[in-house]
Amino acid sequence: MLASIPMLHSFKNSSPKKESSMPGVMHHTSVSIPEKTRIELVTALNMSLASTADLYNQLKQAHWNVKGPNFISLHKLFDDIASGTLSHSDTIAERVTSLGGSTLATTQMIGENTQLRAYPSDIFSEQAHLEHLIHNIAILGELTRNNIKQATELGDDATADIYIQLARFLDKHLWFLEAHLQK
Repeated sequence: MLASIPMLHSFKNSSPKKESSMPGVMHHTSVSIPEKTRIELVTALNMSLASTADLYNQLKQAHWNVKGPNFISLHKLFDDIASGTLSHSDTIAERVTSLGGSTLATTQMIGENTQLRAYPSDIFSEQAHLEHLIHNIAILGELTRNNIKQATELGDDATADIYIQLARFLDKHLWFLEAHLQK
């Protein structure tokens, strides 16, 4: 990776927002996971939902505003990654509701609960968009790996599998983005 891009080994360095203590409204379900565990899972899933929805919006911001000699390839790449991110957001939201939870995904709720760095409105260059997206995808990747561990420890392999698929997606697209800045 280029020296101008800060290496991320911990999302803590990016000043994440405090973790939400509100799982939203819980509903009855016959899913055989204790309610206390479902509340923990739903809280984590809603935080992930906020961050993936935020990443989707950030990718669209970059898609619409990128400028430079690689415009068309980045314009398409950002849109492709956004589309996949939206699909993962939907899967996460459906898992929340299948566990008896309520999704917390209005624009305001996303802003309150995202763990990503805010997207600057004044960036247009290819490099600036790439650096910002690389940073946030790395943050979300690390959070996702932490959530794999949490879901596994709580005995919910289905939620862990959702996170494993998200981690695979994020790692692949982090590679695609970083390749644009490597020589």
